[in-house]
Amino acid sequence: MYQIGIDIGGTSVKAGLVKEGRILSWKSVETDVDAGADKVIADIAGLVNALKDDAGDKVITGVGIGCPGAVNSCSGVVDQAYNLKWEYVPLGEKMQRLTGYPTRVCNDANAAALGEAKYGAGKTYKSSVFITIGTGIGSGIIIDGRLFEGNQSKGAEIGHVVIKSGGEPCTCGRRGCFEAYSSATALIRDTKRAMLKNKTSKLWEVCPDIDNVSGKTVFDAMLMDDRAAKRVFKNYITMLGEGLVNIVNALRPEAIILGGGVCAQGDVLLTPLKKYVAQYAFGEGPHVGIHTATLKNDAGIIGAAALVAWADN
Repeated sequence: MYQIGIDIGGTSVKAGLVKEGRILSWKSVETDVDAGADKVIADIAGLVNALKDDAGDKVITGVGIGCPGAVNSCSGVVDQAYNLKWEYVPLGEKMQRLTGYPTRVCNDANAAALGEAKYGAGKTYKSSVFITIGTGIGSGIIIDGRLFEGNQSKGAEIGHVVIKSGGEPCTCGRRGCFEAYSSATALIRDTKRAMLKNKTSKLWEVCPDIDNVSGKTVFDAMLMDDRAAKRVFKNYITMLGEGLVNIVNALRPEAIILGGGVCAQGDVLLTPLKKYVAQYAFGEGPHVGIHTATLKNDAGIIGAAALVAWADN
């Protein structure tokens, strides 16, 4: 049996024909946000039809969609997706009507979490938490092999758990959220602040134009033994570590899977992070495994397809 997985992003929509966690055929289209939801959904249906043609006589059992924002997976309605300018869009119903395929919808981070749990870095664990570090912090929780979404499918917003009361402002309107300290956006902000305070820092050699600072800048400057970069990194590990310790203390998963561009730093990031979590997590016993995601940019498509595959079982 085959499924079609859809990963909706703010700039592009990616779709794949999937069998048992392998993408056999792949299509994409620009996300025409300004044209409205109906146009975007019509474009997605076009991707599905193109993949149907690629499949030939293969049996496609359904379509799974990962969408950013607040998504009710029971009704298939996207309640709010700010970067898409969507409110209360019945995505599942519209897609099923346009394609004829049963359609399941969930939050994009939840889809990626499911993909990693079934076919990626979490496949040997029954319980895991997936954290994606990007513009914000996305998250998904797997308990006993199943995706946990909470009431009305709106749980697992770990990025908006406060780790410092009255701290940095967050896009959600609160202050001190995990996202406000541990996202790539937060790392870039703190790097820029360090550069402005330290005009002789090697951060300026790595990135002479402060407007071009990226999540990688601080790591490159650390390789040059820059003290300011090391301070930024130490603080970043502390705040990211605090968030992960809270996850361990609250849920005690077997593993935490980290995704996003920052994780390309590998052991430079993981080694101090593992040490921090091991030191501050409550209680004795086996420490949680902390790994980087293995499916990378394919996790969303594979996880969306898994929504259908596991519903079929």
